[in-house]
Amino acid sequence: MSSEIKAIGFIGVGVMGEPICRHIATKSGVPVLAFDRDTAPLQRLAEHGVKAVTAAEISAQADIIFMSLPSGEIVEKVVMGENNDGLLGNGRAGQLIVDLSTSPVDLSRRIAAALAERGLRFADAPVMRTRSAAEAGTLAVPVGADNDVFAIIKPLIDTFASDVTHVGGIGAGQVVKILNNMVLYETVLALSEARAIGARAGVDPDRLFSAMSTGSADSFALRNHGMKAIAPQNFPEKAFPVSYAKKDLLYAVGLAEQVGVDATGAKNLVACFDQAIAAGHGDKYAPAISLVFEGK
Repeated sequence: MSSEIKAIGFIGVGVMGEPICRHIATKSGVPVLAFDRDTAPLQRLAEHGVKAVTAAEISAQADIIFMSLPSGEIVEKVVMGENNDGLLGNGRAGQLIVDLSTSPVDLSRRIAAALAERGLRFADAPVMRTRSAAEAGTLAVPVGADNDVFAIIKPLIDTFASDVTHVGGIGAGQVVKILNNMVLYETVLALSEARAIGARAGVDPDRLFSAMSTGSADSFALRNHGMKAIAPQNFPEKAFPVSYAKKDLLYAVGLAEQVGVDATGAKNLVACFDQAIAAGHGDKYAPAISLVFEGK
């Protein structure tokens, strides 16, 4: 790790942020400072050498700041702040901010431009794969950044990801992540429909998906979301919920509209998420949209 990096900041140590922060702290050899409104993960991270501080202290002390936050709206608040009290107002020239969250593409580019005016650098590096991958340090990360910024942050991302791809300039990482989730959850929707149809036609869901995994319908979504959640109808809370998946799909629809594509599949999926939320399933693991087709 570069000796020029004296401290790393981490804002947002929730479901994905906590294990990511832990990997950075235990593998980078650089002191890590973290902030979150929830003290429980900070207490757990303290056992791995992470120091709990305020966001202002992170701005003052960290050379690189990672953010892992629930939405673009919160990312904007943390960076832009109010009364000049965000990372933008408190930051210093040369500081580098990396957004691991899923945020709208235009927001990432607008934040990057605002930071650049103050001499700060930015990268969008939204994480892909599951909480278990975050725990194992095997996330996939598409990165949108200038070449020199990518060279600086890749060794740090390597501490928590097994697949890191420089996909282009600012915003490109978000494009890849948003479209990844669009394709994934459109497949989850198809699997949900398949389970409901197959079960009513007399085929056991486990056998249905097992057989499909040997055919051309095989996919990551089938083997993970299908077999582990949709077939057994197991949708725990404190995983990636329906409400978060809807947020990502709205980003996809917005991006499609900006570039002149009528994304009918994504729009249909948003409507399905709305049905699941209306039925009280918004906090359940996102494949819970299956319950809509089960009449629950």
